[in-house]
Amino acid sequence: VPLAGPANRQGRMIADNIYGMSRKYKGTYAASVVRIFEYVIACVGLNEKMLTAKNLTFACVHVHPGNHAGYYPGAKSINFKLIFHPETGKIWGAQAVGEDGVEKRIDVISTAIQGNLTVHDLAELELCYAPPVGSAKDPVNIAGMAAQNVVEGIVEQLDWKDLKKVAAEPDVVVLDVRNTGEVAKIGELIPGAMNIPLNDLRSKIDEIPASASRIVVSCMSGQRAYYACRILKQSGKFDKVLNLSGAYKTFCEVGHRV
Repeated sequence: VPLAGPANRQGRMIADNIYGMSRKYKGTYAASVVRIFEYVIACVGLNEKMLTAKNLTFACVHVHPGNHAGYYPGAKSINFKLIFHPETGKIWGAQAVGEDGVEKRIDVISTAIQGNLTVHDLAELELCYAPPVGSAKDPVNIAGMAAQNVVEGIVEQLDWKDLKKVAAEPDVVVLDVRNTGEVAKIGELIPGAMNIPLNDLRSKIDEIPASASRIVVSCMSGQRAYYACRILKQSGKFDKVLNLSGAYKTFCEVGHRV
């Protein structure tokens, strides 16, 4: 927990109280940031370990948006994790890693937590936008929208840490909806994963075994997998369709190092 900010604010409160004002400290939310070479790492609130220890219910979304509009030169990915209550949408905390724009987004989440906002509010926040500094849908908006989809039951998720275990179960299909060229260039998600590009999914939907007990869908960062989940559910052919939270970027680029 960083100490300088809380200590300075508490010092001012002490002085105010000495001179007759009524000030009360509202607590520390542990907003923290560190820079390690080109990367900035920031977090706020409770993490998964803390929530598990407190026996609190939580869900997570992992998104990988750019720090600003992708068509403007120099955009960098922000690996963003939002933790929330899966029924109420209460925000528990967030963590983010990237080269630029990381602390700005965590500051927004810190403000949201202290203001008792929910993931529904994050989806609707109006934030500064210009192509060199942001996107029309800010990373905070995108994380809020992804979490909102979970809270409202629009999509079910599978946490990336559970993929190998679930994929080993009988009648589970792992569906990778990246383009064939992406898979050939970057690598497969896991051995045995079925590859049907999103653009071909409607025409090739009958290639997916109707007997599948669960279908776990992934793409590169999660957006196309969400669209694929909606297509599969709306087809009426499959009962259990799960979006792999964080998709390839989280599972393969982070998971293999954990």
